[in-house]
Amino acid sequence: MHEMSLCEGIRGIVEDQARAHGFATVRVLRLEIGRFAGVEKPALEFAFDVVMRGSPAEGARLEMIDLPGRAMCYDCAVEVEIDNRLDPCPRCGGGKLMPVAGDEMRIKDMEVV
Repeated sequence: MHEMSLCEGIRGIVEDQARAHGFATVRVLRLEIGRFAGVEKPALEFAFDVVMRGSPAEGARLEMIDLPGRAMCYDCAVEVEIDNRLDPCPRCGGGKLMPVAGDEMRIKDMEVV
C-alpha cells in the first residue's frame, strides 16, 4: 500500500506551503493522477484521511483528476491516447508505442484559508 507513503509526501508539501505562505487550513486539495500511475484511489482516499490528521489538510476534501495515458507511436509517428500500456496504436494499429504521459501524480492546487 504505497498510497500511505504518497500521502506522507503530500503532507510534507502541504506543511511546507503552509509555512511559506502563512495559511492554516486546506479546504480542498486537487491531485492530478495519470492513468498509469498505479494509484488505488480508494486506498489513497483512506490514506489521505489518516495521514493528514493534525496537519493543515486535516478534514480537507480530496479531489482526484484523471489524466489520460499517452504514447508515441513509432509506426505512424503520432502521439496518441491509450487506455493500457500494451494497447496497440488506436490510429494505425501498430505495436511500437512508447508511453510519454500518464505516470505522473501531482498536486494541481489547493483551496486554503
